[in-house]
Amino acid sequence: MSDRTTPWPGDPAGPDPAPPARPAAGPAPAAAPSDARLRRRLAAAVDAVDAPDAVFAVSRGGRRVVHCGGTAPPPPVPRDELRYEMGSASKTFTGLLLARLIRRGVLTGGEPAAACLDPGRPAGTDPVTLAHLVTHTSGLPALPRDFYVRGLPAWRTNPYARYPADRVAAAFLRYRPRHRPGTRWNYSNFGVAVLGHAVAAATGTAWEDLLAAHLLRPLALPGTGLRAEDPKTEATGHTADGRTPVPPFDAGGFEAAGAVRATPHDLLTFLEAHLDPGATHSGGPEDLAAALGAVRTPVLRRGLGHRHVHTVAWFRHPVEGGPLYFHSGATLGQQAFLGFRPDTGTALAAVCTRRFRHRDPFVTTAYGLLAEP
Repeated sequence: MSDRTTPWPGDPAGPDPAPPARPAAGPAPAAAPSDARLRRRLAAAVDAVDAPDAVFAVSRGGRRVVHCGGTAPPPPVPRDELRYEMGSASKTFTGLLLARLIRRGVLTGGEPAAACLDPGRPAGTDPVTLAHLVTHTSGLPALPRDFYVRGLPAWRTNPYARYPADRVAAAFLRYRPRHRPGTRWNYSNFGVAVLGHAVAAATGTAWEDLLAAHLLRPLALPGTGLRAEDPKTEATGHTADGRTPVPPFDAGGFEAAGAVRATPHDLLTFLEAHLDPGATHSGGPEDLAAALGAVRTPVLRRGLGHRHVHTVAWFRHPVEGGPLYFHSGATLGQQAFLGFRPDTGTALAAVCTRRFRHRDPFVTTAYGLLAEP
C-alpha cells in the first residue's frame, strides 16, 4: 500500500504521527501513576499545546481524570462541557456505524457505491465498494478535482461548506480512479464523504439520523452531533495565531468525513466502549458490541516494514504491551485526538481550539501520553 499524501492545510485529517521507538527491555513498570501525578502530566500537556482552549481527558480502568486550560480567559461554560470539532476523527464514528450496519445485516460492505447512489447504473468489472471507501483503498484523491476552485472564495473560513452533498455524489459518479480499487492506500476525505452518501442512499435514511439511531443513542452520547447549535456550548476555533476566532466548521457534503462535534466527556464514553465491548454492553445490543470489536481488527498494512496497520476506523500502532489505536483530526480552527489502549485499559481524548500549524505539538503530545508504558 502507498503512504498517505500530504493533507491540504484545511483537511480535517490532521497529521499521522510516527510511532515512537520501543523502550529498551527492563524491569516491569511500577504501579499506575496516582491521579495527582496524572493530573500534573495532563497539565503539562495542556501547557505544551499553547492554544486558547485545551482539554486532555483520560479514562484508566473506568476512572476519569480531566484537565482544562488555555491561553484565553476561561469561557462562561466550563471547557470540558463545550462541544469541539472532531475533523477527521469523525471517521471513527463512520467506521463504527458501517460496522454495526453490517453486523445487523443491513449492508455487507461489498455494495458498489455507484449502484447505491444511482441504482440504474451498471456496476462494472471493478466497482468501488463501501469497504474500499472506508479503508481509503478506493483510488479516489483526497478531495474532488474541482474542490479547490469552488472553495477558494471561502478558503480561510469554510471551503467545505461550498461543496454540498449533491456535488460530492456527482463528482464521484464521473470520476475514473487511476488504479484498480483495493490495490493501493491513499487517505481520502472524498472517499469517506461518498461512503456517507452511499450508505444513506442504500438505507433510505439521512446520515445524521443513522448516526443518532445506531451510535449516539445506544452509546448515550447526548453531547455529540453533526452541526453547531447553541453558540454558548460550542467551542470557538482560532487561526494559527491563537488570537483570531473562526466561524464554526461547516462540513458541507463531507459529513461522514469530518462533521462530528462532541464534548470531551462524550468522547471518553465513546472510547470506553471500544476498550471492552463485551463488558460495556452486557445486556445491550449484541450487534453493537460485535461492531465495537470488529473495528479493532486489522484490515491492511502500509509504511516501511508494514509498521502502520489500519482497521476500518483506526490507525493501529505497535507499542510495548500494545497495540495502540488512534485517530486525529483538524478543522480550520480546532484539533482533536482520540485513542485507546486495551492492554492498559486507557482511553485519551484531547481537543484544542487552535488551527494546525507547522510543527504543531498537539498530536505528538497526545500520542506520546497514550504511548507511554
